Amino acid sequence: MCPRGRWAQVTDIRYLRKMVNGVPVIAAPAEIDITTTDQLDAALLDTSRRGHATVVVDMTRTRFCDSRGLHVLLRAHKRVSAEGGGLRLVLPDEGAIPRIVTLMCVDRLIPSFASLEEALGQPGVQAAQPPAMS
Repeated sequence: MCPRGRWAQVTDIRYLRKMVNGVPVIAAPAEIDITTTDQLDAALLDTSRRGHATVVVDMTRTRFCDSRGLHVLLRAHKRVSAEGGGLRLVLPDEGAIPRIVTLMCVDRLIPSFASLEEALGQPGVQAAQPPAMS
């Protein structure tokens, strides 16, 4: 409980960031809302400032994303696209997130994939496994 007129302190949420074949992958939290978007924005901004043209956001654990969260993703997409790169989303197979991304037409701007392997395997990104020689 918070006393009236005071803010509750939100626990510090850390975004798992890892490099996969030279591509930064940010694991989004289960809920992207007013309490988590600033940190997601900071993680995306920090990643693009480090010179990574392509960034993958893994949203497979995400079950909720409000309009502010979508705005953060669109702003990150605009930022990395201006630098010649791109943002890629990995979405869960079903649930609210794929529906929201489609309804809000975010999928028309930001490529979405069913798996991290697919997102990393697209042209412009080094594939997780080298192609087999024929």
